[in-house]
Amino acid sequence: MGKIYYLMGKSASGKDTVYERLLEEETLDLHRIVLYTTRPARTGEQEGVEYHFTDEAQVSRFEEDGRIIELRAYDTVYGIWKYFTADDGQIDINRCDYLGIGTLESYLKIRDYFGAQNVVPLYIEVEDGLRLERALERERKQETPKYEEMCRRFLADQKDFSEENISAAGIGQRISNNGTLEECLARIKNMIRPGD
Repeated sequence: MGKIYYLMGKSASGKDTVYERLLEEETLDLHRIVLYTTRPARTGEQEGVEYHFTDEAQVSRFEEDGRIIELRAYDTVYGIWKYFTADDGQIDINRCDYLGIGTLESYLKIRDYFGAQNVVPLYIEVEDGLRLERALERERKQETPKYEEMCRRFLADQKDFSEENISAAGIGQRISNNGTLEECLARIKNMIRPGD
């Protein structure tokens, strides 16, 4: 029986970079779970790699078919953006291990859908000042920076990932990404494959 390792953390905690690096690690043999989103692709993002970029019509079809595992809608300064995981055949925990990425809310729904014994939380934590610095640096690299949205996400994450919510989700272990990326990756690899 495989496991779903579910990576989460506040925006600009480095989870996207950690996610990509863990997938590249051949010894871990983790398979990607590709989420869906209605938001526009960021510079450099590719369809079917970071996300399946979709529209409201596709969301409705998945909902009508009862194939949405979890869905989050964010009222951004650019309109409603949705992110969701669909039961589209890409996940077979009888076959292999997977790496997912999302929010605390999405983790809970994935855990409930696949069973707590099959889903392992990987919560990345970064000091807020450093996180804000990283978010600004990332946004400046975008073709059209969306600073208002960056600030909205930063503040929303403070509530979504409150200590009360983290505790209620049963997440005890946290992985610091305040130091080097390599240190963070080493901690996570040891959680996935202890002793390797």
